[in-house]
Amino acid sequence: MSNNNIQIFDTTLRDGEQVPGCKLNSEQKVVIAEQLDQLGVDVIEAGFPVSSPGDFISVEAISKIVKNATVCGLTRAVENDIKVAAESLKYAKKPRIHTGIGTSDSHILHKFKSNRAAIIKRAFEAVKYAKSFVEDVEFYAEDAGRTDNEYLARVCEAAIKAGATVLNIPDTTGYCLPSEYGAKIKYLKENVKGIEKAILSCHCHNDLGLATANSIEGVINGARQIECTINGIGERAGNTALEEVVMVLKQHPYLNLDTNINTSMLFGMSQLVSDSMGIYTQPNKAIVGANAFAHSSGIHQDGVIKNRATYEIIDPRDVGVTESAIVLTARSGRAALAYRAKNVGYELTKLQLDDVYANFLSFADRKKEINDNDIHQIIETSNVYQQIISA
Repeated sequence: MSNNNIQIFDTTLRDGEQVPGCKLNSEQKVVIAEQLDQLGVDVIEAGFPVSSPGDFISVEAISKIVKNATVCGLTRAVENDIKVAAESLKYAKKPRIHTGIGTSDSHILHKFKSNRAAIIKRAFEAVKYAKSFVEDVEFYAEDAGRTDNEYLARVCEAAIKAGATVLNIPDTTGYCLPSEYGAKIKYLKENVKGIEKAILSCHCHNDLGLATANSIEGVINGARQIECTINGIGERAGNTALEEVVMVLKQHPYLNLDTNINTSMLFGMSQLVSDSMGIYTQPNKAIVGANAFAHSSGIHQDGVIKNRATYEIIDPRDVGVTESAIVLTARSGRAALAYRAKNVGYELTKLQLDDVYANFLSFADRKKEINDNDIHQIIETSNVYQQIISA
């Protein structure tokens, strides 16, 4: 792997499916996994095999059909979890076991009622046992965002010594500021013995709306894998959105970081996941929301009509959207009305446009949005309609 290539670890089918009411059956998971493989993700976290017979079946089925991506199963630092995950992954061309344990003082004290030394021992033993089944073992230090860096480094060293190939540094509660998370990755990169043997991975949650920013800071500071979900779905406020981090890296080439994602599939992938899980994607969602390339302000519309780049930093076709939308509302100007009128067959002169625009504003004040049928009615009831149709 190039040192400038960022691996995309998709956990839509595991962390994403933990959203209440979003349970998928095995057939739906297989369909999504096939599309993720075509999208170009490097790793598909297919599920948590020990959690239920259904999850085991899904991970096994996905392992059989994925052609290119690594297929990953999640476990706790528990021998039976790891054994069951290995069994579910036996058909995968590139299997990975993802095991780990909480490392923050809060988790150690309240969740495990344990101590720091015992947690390091459990981490080492879990990775070592997973390594007896597969070569590729990822270790997660749950709540790493609230774990002090010196102790976190010791845990990471133990995981590497046991054979971990990837170190997942989760901001489990979405608490870190981007500068804090980036500094944490940088500290580990510079202070963990044997770090050259493993890939550092970002797994950020969005409780404070910082998941994408934290993941980008992570890779700027040395991480080479981002764990994310389509549409940013996941526990509580969600995970890092795959489409966001991919397009941030693509739109900022000076970072010299890139992914293997076929970005023209992003919009379709978003719709597939939304429809399959029954989750409504907010209209103003970055990259894939219905309004991501829609313009209703007159000033913006005029600029986009003249040159798309005035108000769009992404060509919509790059993410699978056919074209920008010029939405007619009471805030729209003459340029937008003329543009939409031309699309439905009317070439208006400046004087005709002035007259039609006055009629348009009367309509627009009564409706939230003007559609193509409304445009016909607006023009047909204008004072200059006869001039327009006889031209």
